[in-house]
Amino acid sequence: MPLARVATIGLVGLQGNLIEVEVDISDGLPGYTLLGLPDTALSESRERVRTALINSGESWPNKKVTVSLSPAWLPKSGSSFDLPIAVALLQAQAILPVDNDAIFLGELSLGGDVRMIRGVLPALIAAQRLGFRRAILPIGNLHEGRAVRDIEVIGAAHLSEVLRFLRTGEFPQSSPLPHSDGPKANSIDLSDVAGQREAKKALEIAAIGGHHILFMGPPGTGKTMLAERIPTILPLLSNEDALEVAALQSINGTLESSEISLLAPFVSPHHSTTAVGMVGGGAHLVRPGSCSLAHNGILFIDEAPECGKGVLDSLRQPLESGCITITRASGSITYPSKFILVLAANPCPCGKFSGRGRSCSCSSLSIRRYLQKISGPLLDRIDLRIFVERPTRIEISEFDSGESSAVVRERVIAARALAAERFAGESWRLNSEIPASALRKKYRASKVAMAFLHSELDAERLSVRGFHKVLRTSWSVADSHGRTIPSLEDAQQALLFRETGEIYL
Repeated sequence: MPLARVATIGLVGLQGNLIEVEVDISDGLPGYTLLGLPDTALSESRERVRTALINSGESWPNKKVTVSLSPAWLPKSGSSFDLPIAVALLQAQAILPVDNDAIFLGELSLGGDVRMIRGVLPALIAAQRLGFRRAILPIGNLHEGRAVRDIEVIGAAHLSEVLRFLRTGEFPQSSPLPHSDGPKANSIDLSDVAGQREAKKALEIAAIGGHHILFMGPPGTGKTMLAERIPTILPLLSNEDALEVAALQSINGTLESSEISLLAPFVSPHHSTTAVGMVGGGAHLVRPGSCSLAHNGILFIDEAPECGKGVLDSLRQPLESGCITITRASGSITYPSKFILVLAANPCPCGKFSGRGRSCSCSSLSIRRYLQKISGPLLDRIDLRIFVERPTRIEISEFDSGESSAVVRERVIAARALAAERFAGESWRLNSEIPASALRKKYRASKVAMAFLHSELDAERLSVRGFHKVLRTSWSVADSHGRTIPSLEDAQQALLFRETGEIYL
């Protein structure tokens, strides 16, 4: 059998594509040719596979070897093709039986160890969709492989274990049974934050409608604490959304458990991060950035004005479209990036410009330059702008610091249920996603509320985008009160949330 075919999966972003590894062994000068647009890591597979086979007690053909990865037009990257190439080489020599129901994934060391790779979860999801019933992969990726149902996952620590399984059907002894300690209890709660009733109410509105929020205030007032507790008041993710989040983590190499978490992810990059770190990229392997890892969750940026030039503005596309497209010479990759953006900023460079501002030593010019680092177009996309004052000594000393996250989450779930009923049959689920055309027609507020917002628009206190943002927020305020249509009070409250921090900008 001089020709053999083995199936594997190649990833382009989150999309998995079936790759056929074809090996032909023919008479001629000994050599090795790899076809199919391989990258550098894949082109180096020859020596890894050859040495791994020899050190595992197998033979390397002293003939002309041609390896083709089809479809040939699709670029291939990474070292996950090592294992399928090794299996196909042995099948082409007729010393290994054929298994057409399995896919193979894994990198080989020189000693034959099967090493961990990135992106196993989306690869297995694609394999399941394509009808494969078995997957053989590195033992280190077994925890995420077992998160996919209806496909048999076999983990191997060494190439010899894979070959023994294919020859005898004997499962590798290194494949452990799935073990889980159960979901970890969340140790943070909204009641940990003393005072800040207005900010907590803004968090609830943001969680109901998926609105972006800016916290501004002096250091130590609880801005970071508030942001970290947003996931505790959000509803649990659906299985489909949670699997999508886990697939992004798998590509990034940060998925550590077979238990897919239903909690909304919370991603907080340092303000010194680059634009590539924020939106994703890379010279060879295009990885998701912070905005994609925060998909279906929270992207929190502390000390936002300290970010480098262009970093915050790079978020403007995903804020509008819910995805990010990264273009390189080899093609374009699109990652989902639908998140709630939470920014935190000091009111001035020294951070003391609050209250009467007596302790602030910054000039008006330095304050203006500091706050202008958050550009107007980005700021216009922020629905809620809250100034977080220092809590009073009475609020700090209160025994009862407010409602728990569980109580607020129940209200958020109830409000989202109203929105789900209202948007039945629509292509969106949250108030923040209502298209502008639908806001002008089907999802208008009450007459007096619309008249109020139009007057603000005529007075140039609102931009057209700001008008739509306030109207969407008013729907979330109405849902929090159980109303079927936003009233004048709801529209005024939504505008107040937008203008509270604006006087400091």
